[in-house]
Amino acid sequence: MSHVGVGPRAVMRSVAFLTAGVLAVPALAGCTSEDPSGKPLAEQDVAAAARTSVSDGGTLRWAVDSVPDTLNAFQSDADATTTRVAQAVLPSMFRMDEAGSPVRNPDYLESAEVVDTEPKQVVVYKLNQQAVWSDGREIGAADFAAQWRALSGKDSAYWTARNAGYDRIEKIERGANDLEVKVTFSRPYADWKALFTPLYPKDVTGTPDAFNDGARRALKVSAGPFAVKKVDTKGDQVVLTGNPRWWGEPAKLDQIVLRAVPRDERVSELVAGELDLAEIDPETADEAGLAAGPRNPATGTPLMGPGGTSAAGPQGRSAAQALRSWAVANGSDEEAAEEEVLAREKRREAEAKARRRQQALSGFEVRKSLEPAYTQLALNGADGPLADERVRRAVARALDREKLAEAVLKPLGLPAEPVGSHLALSGQPAYADGSGALGEQNAKEARALLADAGWVPGGPVKKKDGEEAAGAEKDKKDKEEKDGKDGKKSEGDDDGTYIVGEDNKNTDGRNEGDRNDGSADDAKDGADRESGEKHSSGKNTAQGGAPGAYAPKGTAAPAGAAAAPLAKDGKALTLRFVLPSGPGSETLRTVADRITDMLKEIGIGTEVTKVPDESYFKDHIAAGEYDLALYSWPASAFPATDARPIYAKPVPAADGSLNVAQNYTRVGTDQVDQLFDRAMTTLDQKEARGLLRKADSRIWAAAGSVPLYQRPQLVAARENLANAGAFGFETPVYEDMGFLKKGAQGSRPSAPASSSPSS
Repeated sequence: MSHVGVGPRAVMRSVAFLTAGVLAVPALAGCTSEDPSGKPLAEQDVAAAARTSVSDGGTLRWAVDSVPDTLNAFQSDADATTTRVAQAVLPSMFRMDEAGSPVRNPDYLESAEVVDTEPKQVVVYKLNQQAVWSDGREIGAADFAAQWRALSGKDSAYWTARNAGYDRIEKIERGANDLEVKVTFSRPYADWKALFTPLYPKDVTGTPDAFNDGARRALKVSAGPFAVKKVDTKGDQVVLTGNPRWWGEPAKLDQIVLRAVPRDERVSELVAGELDLAEIDPETADEAGLAAGPRNPATGTPLMGPGGTSAAGPQGRSAAQALRSWAVANGSDEEAAEEEVLAREKRREAEAKARRRQQALSGFEVRKSLEPAYTQLALNGADGPLADERVRRAVARALDREKLAEAVLKPLGLPAEPVGSHLALSGQPAYADGSGALGEQNAKEARALLADAGWVPGGPVKKKDGEEAAGAEKDKKDKEEKDGKDGKKSEGDDDGTYIVGEDNKNTDGRNEGDRNDGSADDAKDGADRESGEKHSSGKNTAQGGAPGAYAPKGTAAPAGAAAAPLAKDGKALTLRFVLPSGPGSETLRTVADRITDMLKEIGIGTEVTKVPDESYFKDHIAAGEYDLALYSWPASAFPATDARPIYAKPVPAADGSLNVAQNYTRVGTDQVDQLFDRAMTTLDQKEARGLLRKADSRIWAAAGSVPLYQRPQLVAARENLANAGAFGFETPVYEDMGFLKKGAQGSRPSAPASSSPSS
């Protein structure tokens, strides 16, 4: 097990490099003179309303995953709730806009710009003259200097999680007046806008003791529209209240209560009226959507059937089922009738309960967008088969990323486009689809890569004591057992014919029970089959194509059928696929099932292990105890700084262990590190974007990780709550959140934004 240097970057559940020679990075696919960064795939959905339409007062009860262990965002145990509190109560020099780019925050900054580059880079911040801490002291150079000293990495007494950027500062001093802060860098730093967000008062950062312990459970001094009233660990909540010294637009709400509510309990809390805003899972979103009536898949707006009701009841029983139930309950078989009467009573009780839940949820709506984060398939290149770059590339080339994105996003009415970059998302300046460096999905080429790596179909596999053989030996054993049982060979064994429909499977490897998933893939796949047309039921309906009909000798199996298992040196090619088992991980498990089927088509087996959520990341991903895994990374406005530790080449530590930072795939190259370093030091934004795109192409080529889809963001919100919900890229504006005045309405997207491919 490798020692891991773990940084603080949040992993949101919620899951790669060419090592030899010179990589000829291909031209970015799908773009000509157009900007390859594109546009955000989905707008934010927050029921936007003018402040004049929002009432003054009220308490917003907002579900979060946990009460934070610390309110210091620069400590290793900070979490997403720490960030949310910091956004509401502390200064931020720059905010994220709707496209995921940093923009100046006028509440704190009048201007910030690079005024010199030679001999040193110098940035001058001009502060808003009204900006003060809650104790009345002006925000100034002393606060900037204290934070720099705490985060510079020069004093180990400060328990910091990261020092990126702060370690490049040479000095901080007062400018022309008290409202100017002059920062001089020892080395050029392109991502200087990432610094001092959030900014803590010198009371917190001035000494190691204050930094380490002074802001874990309280923030006595703050400078945002809200202040921390209390952190209630027993009540599992953080209470924020309006800051009386706030100089900007006054907060509409009196209080924001951040309540720690597990994902699987949020619908119950919504029904009980204990929450106003909660991020939810797709299953909960379906229930909340049903309470508002069926929804148009294109717009997400309610659709009503005849009479204003949906066709099926809460239990989904058809008219035929209801008629049969009545017949049994009133039939001559007294025992069956009694059982059916009891069953009908239970169904009525369940339906009544469901109606009550729907009624309670009718005051909510599901606001949806795409989260500024993407889910990837990680391939651990430390050892085993995936240490071979050819095997990693084969796995990546076997994946149909479009189908995986559709499986997750299409049912939610969200744009289902695969992510094309490891370093940015569509709409962000650094984004460009670099997947062409790896190549499109192609099972034939994937098999060729595996063959080149020595993995061949049906190779003999050595078996351990008490373990069945695999590969050709297992196939032979299974065949002999079948022949012995039947007393003769199957008719198909004589001449090698393939019996159409005999395996009772779809060509994408799914079982019969998996077909009714609402996907249009079956119909699409059916058009490509050599054996004729096939409906989603799996039955061949072409002329002469009845199920069980014999295909001529030599007929290829349908596209998508599983290939023979691969083996090498007596070992089968089987990869450990580790997944979380918690109630909020159904989507990941669905994606994993589809990936497993895709890998099966090129002869790769998978051994799926489901582990508790609390140990998934620490004990498996960070520890390197996996071959394949699904987890997510958040998008950053500063990829040169934030993405480097994720893709940097692991280096040996003094004790001989491997320091991987946040590169949990253990795959990296010197070339990628150099591209990141160059992007981090150039102050030419166009040059920086080009360097990052080159780095991304090299990451794609090595297939240490494969971006799949941008995560869906689904939020149940009270209908009269404005300026809150699915925020997308944009930093929330806490002072504008509130409840609409009577008769007022918030503005919501009419349909998810979609991007057309560039020519």
